[in-house]
Amino acid sequence: MTIAATIPAVSILMPVRNEEKHLPAALASLLAQSFRDWELVAVDDGSTDRTADILARAAAADPRIRVLATGGQGLVPALNLGLAACRSELMARMDGDDVCHPARLEAQTRYLAAHPEVGLLACCFLHFPLRRIGSGMIGYQQWQNSLLTHESILTDLFVESPFVHPSVMFRKNDVLRVGGYRDMGWAEDYDLWLRLAAAGTRFARLPETLFFWRERPERTTRTNPAYAAQAMRLCKLHHLLQGFLKGERSVILAGAGLEGRAWYRILHGAGIGVEAWVDVDPKKIGRHLHGAPVLATGDLQKSDTKLLMTVGARGARAVVRQSTRQAGFVEGDDAVCVA
Repeated sequence: MTIAATIPAVSILMPVRNEEKHLPAALASLLAQSFRDWELVAVDDGSTDRTADILARAAAADPRIRVLATGGQGLVPALNLGLAACRSELMARMDGDDVCHPARLEAQTRYLAAHPEVGLLACCFLHFPLRRIGSGMIGYQQWQNSLLTHESILTDLFVESPFVHPSVMFRKNDVLRVGGYRDMGWAEDYDLWLRLAAAGTRFARLPETLFFWRERPERTTRTNPAYAAQAMRLCKLHHLLQGFLKGERSVILAGAGLEGRAWYRILHGAGIGVEAWVDVDPKKIGRHLHGAPVLATGDLQKSDTKLLMTVGARGARAVVRQSTRQAGFVEGDDAVCVA
């Protein structure tokens, strides 16, 4: 029986568009994997460069590689086409401009085999090349790599997307059960993580650095409006309204800066008012903002009104969380950090 006739242990889903420059390195990192029982489903989403030729040559040389094409319908259709074509229950994501550590597939497969309760497994990652990495992205890398347990991931689930999409391995049926990928006008991967969490999927992250995320100006997360800050806020609000904020008519906002005011606007649009603000800036404390008082952190008192923490600066996030706990709020119950 040939490799192509058997169901592989892992399916790798890789949508690509115009990746001729970096695709050979991405493919080489897959061919160098210590774990060999995989198939690659590469979906060419309307490339106009040499991407299709590179994929065709790779498929001709290795029967584990299959190439599909969408004709340029977009990322979400490409992901769903590949999702349907992948034959394994275990699926790893990969992009055409990134690089995997040789042990990535082996480590993720072994962990999921030993932990059947986990539905999605990430790994630690590094940005590269270093000369292009700013302090903001270094902070994001450090934050994400610190979320090693299901509980820590859920605690920060509404802060930012907790996973680099092409670094994860998940169980296909879990993703199908929540509807696969969706185009809602915001990041399709973050939307998927939030639906999986709402469905009770358990998350985990390996502490080893097994994925290398290429930083470049034309990366989708930098050029697609679906990944912009406002789109991410709207994604968070959409999911909060189905769970944490369902039925709520007002909230307390901890943070009266630019991020807090942005949240005020989208909450107002959803029919949710702000009962009070909490801030550390003495120039704001004691004043009213949009008709609601601005309180000092020490004046915050527990109430039946739920609280959203909207302080975007990572250093200040811990301070806001501490004052929220001291006031009697419990994260995940009546308080959520959204920035």
